[in-house]
Amino acid sequence: MIISVRRGLRFIRFIVFFAALVYLFYHIMDFFNGWISPVDHYQIPAGNAIKVFQETDWPGTGEARPTMAERLRLFYWYGE
Repeated sequence: MIISVRRGLRFIRFIVFFAALVYLFYHIMDFFNGWISPVDHYQIPAGNAIKVFQETDWPGTGEARPTMAERLRLFYWYGE
């Protein structure tokens, strides 16, 4: 079996060039991922914003707790 040094060096050069392009493409895609990725919608609200269906400790039991319909009415009333 004849092993050509020139062909071996060409193959090694191809592998190094291919790895460099893959590395460059990965970092370009990583840059665009950080730029395009959506904002975390489940983060804690800031300012006057509130989470509508956040569990709270309501005083009392039974009648003192608002029903789901009342909570939904308040949700639409505030225009969220």
